[in-house]
Amino acid sequence: MFQLMDDVPVQVPANSTKLVDRLRLFMRGRHLAWSTEQAYVHWVTRFIRFHKKRHPEEMGATEIEQFLTHLAVQELAAPATQGIALNALVFLYREFLEQPPGKLHYEPASIKRRLPVVFSHSEATAVIEVLQGSYWLMAMLMYGCGLRVMECVRLRIKDVDFGMHQIIVRDGKGGKDRRTILPAKLVEPLHKQIERVLHLHEQDLRDGVGEVWMPHALSRKYPKAASEPGWQYMFPAAKISVDPRGGVLRRHHAHTRSIQKAVKKSLHDQGITKQASCHTFRHSFATRLLESGYDIRTIQELLGHSDVATTEIYTHVLNRGPGGVLSPLDR
Repeated sequence: MFQLMDDVPVQVPANSTKLVDRLRLFMRGRHLAWSTEQAYVHWVTRFIRFHKKRHPEEMGATEIEQFLTHLAVQELAAPATQGIALNALVFLYREFLEQPPGKLHYEPASIKRRLPVVFSHSEATAVIEVLQGSYWLMAMLMYGCGLRVMECVRLRIKDVDFGMHQIIVRDGKGGKDRRTILPAKLVEPLHKQIERVLHLHEQDLRDGVGEVWMPHALSRKYPKAASEPGWQYMFPAAKISVDPRGGVLRRHHAHTRSIQKAVKKSLHDQGITKQASCHTFRHSFATRLLESGYDIRTIQELLGHSDVATTEIYTHVLNRGPGGVLSPLDR
């Protein structure tokens, strides 16, 4: 029983006449992220099904407006959800079909401002302390470094810079690289994890499955890099995976669902009733830094936010207003 590599782009026939296949190839030519490709294909497919499987070339602005209004009125979609659908359809018509829809008039989704769920420090440590092995270390990285769960499982040995006390996040959300802190408390556990990974890697090499998946065109540019120690995942999967692009067997990274299930169980065991998840560790990381007086721009860089307004939501979590101001009455 093999594990599927569901975060690796699927293989698409170069001569396919199917709309979705041609759209996928077009997006790959534009170097869009795999997550963006998945989202756009999802919403284009939803759009086509909503209009009884009519071809997009037979439709236009009116049909786009009807679909977006349906999302807001009938499905009560969040503004972000409606926004992603809009982006997908504008890309489809303006970029792929070269039929710009022009100015669209539709019912906007109602703005629902939701503050992120945040752990107190005692709650975060309580959840982490009952986790075991790699799950413990993953949770520590999410809370101690502000990593997203996918960034955590995708971490490679070479991206932990012990000399500079930093972790380099490669190809994060939006396809961006960034640097974040490496807590001193995690240096020794990470060294031990690397020892375990390299021992497993040596066994995989003997079994002929010692190559990892390489992003973009790096497998062609550096054909031997896939089997080098530095490129191995910090948290390898327990099972060998099947590369969807050619059926090659290799060991991928741990699946996000494994750590998510472990954290969910830990929340239950510790009696924490907040609607929390792995991402709550990242919210808590930002909130703790803000509590400690760190500059909002510094926190923005560590989190990899494009807009500081996204980071400023944590000032509301602390009830200090948009400028992070503490009332004189509370000093």
